[in-house]
Amino acid sequence: MAFDRTPSIGFLTNRAARLLVRALDVRLSGIGMRAAHMPVFMALSGGDALTQKQLAAFAEIEQPTMAATLARMEAAGLIEREVDRADRRSSLVRLSQEGLRKGELVQAIVEDITALAQSRFNEEEAVAYRELVVKMIGALEQDPMRASMDGADTTQTGQAD
Repeated sequence: MAFDRTPSIGFLTNRAARLLVRALDVRLSGIGMRAAHMPVFMALSGGDALTQKQLAAFAEIEQPTMAATLARMEAAGLIEREVDRADRRSSLVRLSQEGLRKGELVQAIVEDITALAQSRFNEEEAVAYRELVVKMIGALEQDPMRASMDGADTTQTGQAD
């Protein structure tokens, strides 16, 4: 008997997320960007300068992955690095003038995709959906097994990474 994935909230959420990322990638490619750049844009859009470690934590990805993302963004002229005066061994990352300029375009693209994704919702459903997803994220972030997978807290399993 075949496993019916359609009623699975995990399958449906993953499918929606993949479709959103694909739609974002297609639109962002028109301005020389990728969906993978979004966490960096979100973290730095207020004019902040953060370390690679802080950006990796914000994006919930490993530092080598963030390093590769930042290298691509720097090559595209979207970010700039400067020596961290508090810790000269590390650098701070901020959006470049080009990155700041593209920020408005990125915001418009995100708004367009959000409108498309919610185009079959009425206003109450859109609000309810967002609230339910936030609750689901909160529940999953409290999963005691999450810490052992993230390596963030080894006290749950008693094992180190």
